[in-house]
Amino acid sequence: MKTDEQLKREVEEELHYDCAINTANLGVEVKDGIVTLLGSLASYVEKIATEKAAQRVAGVRAVVVKLEVRPPSNDMLPDEETANMVRSALRWTAGLSQDAVKVQVEKGWVTLRGEVPSAHLAHRATRVVRRLRGVTGVSNLIDVVGVHAAADDIASEIGRALERHAAREAKHIHIQVRDGTVTLSGKVGSYAQRSAARGAAWSATGVRAVVDELDIE
Repeated sequence: MKTDEQLKREVEEELHYDCAINTANLGVEVKDGIVTLLGSLASYVEKIATEKAAQRVAGVRAVVVKLEVRPPSNDMLPDEETANMVRSALRWTAGLSQDAVKVQVEKGWVTLRGEVPSAHLAHRATRVVRRLRGVTGVSNLIDVVGVHAAADDIASEIGRALERHAAREAKHIHIQVRDGTVTLSGKVGSYAQRSAARGAAWSATGVRAVVDELDIE
């Protein structure tokens, strides 16, 4: 089992290794296997990359994010211009109409509201928006409506996806479905496997929400 000092060193090495991350204003603290990321970054997409880099390191039990997004002055846009850019990206990249998703922007922070027929579309909206210039954060308040499936069918679909993506871990993951909400519990071997399990759950037909109670061994 790795010590906190070893984890801190390996997380710092992983952050430096990732060319998408500028580590000049980053700090790392580790206690009992829990990593805390501190500092500031130039973009929201860089913040996401930093979180994922820390999660990739074997032995990390959890990641606490205390990062601020501070775009350079030449990347900061008026909120109205950011809103127009977000609407265009949602339409042309995510395939979502203005009627489906409403956009609100305050100091670069984007809030999305509306209704879509699948959880996959709601997550696609977030992935598209967080990469845009000047965006400092995203709140996804989109509801998933109009698609219904039996709990057993949802659980079976997720179970088959888990077997395809992570056959060794699938038998250790328990799936519970109630009113379209999927709860994942059990043990996985890494953050990557945990992320794969969440992705499998979100992609299943009829899923409205996912509760992650998975533990990393």
